[in-house]
Amino acid sequence: MKQILIVEDEAKLAQLEADYLHAAGFGSTILSDGLEVVPWLRLHRADLVLLDLMLPGRDGLELCREIRAFSAVPIIMVTARIEEIDRLLGLELGADDYICKPFSPREVIARVKAVLRRLQPPKPEPTEHALMLDSSCFRVRAGGRETELTVVEFELLQALYRQPGRILSRQRLMDLIYPDQRIVSDRTIDSHIKKLRKKLAELLPGTEVVHSVYGAGYRYEPPAG
Repeated sequence: MKQILIVEDEAKLAQLEADYLHAAGFGSTILSDGLEVVPWLRLHRADLVLLDLMLPGRDGLELCREIRAFSAVPIIMVTARIEEIDRLLGLELGADDYICKPFSPREVIARVKAVLRRLQPPKPEPTEHALMLDSSCFRVRAGGRETELTVVEFELLQALYRQPGRILSRQRLMDLIYPDQRIVSDRTIDSHIKKLRKKLAELLPGTEVVHSVYGAGYRYEPPAG
């Protein structure tokens, strides 16, 4: 059973969300104070976090940034502050989706299911063009051929591969590849992606799997056929 952490200080709303999640086959835990969230996540497993923006103790945006420093758990931000939507949609915060208050509980369930479905690791495809990543030697295989990647190239591909169809910004990729927060230009990511795409093009001639999205970042699309 998937476990959802509900971070919401309105008790009736939190319980309503929990009831609907339970009816949809999810388990849930409710926290009402922002100060409780990080310690709880360090000790317990959650498959997704419903994180309210306005919380006592700590702000939801601050919490989202801190959670992303140690966990890749999917986060859906919940907000009544319409002016924050652009920031929430910007991937620099690391949120996976957002919901605006007021909302229907059914919308919450639909968003939770959509995010969990989108972030599931892709299943191996029984085709000659399927990519197979080997983290033990930083190699990628397809169609009976293989190529060796650098550590950074492999980590970039793996980050995109694990979330097919989702756009990852340069900043998000830098956070994933360089967790020590070293100062790295976003053009460094572009340079590594360029080299990665060249190697993949040799592995899968005529097939593009790493796509650039102008002004947003990069996304992985599994090869067809």
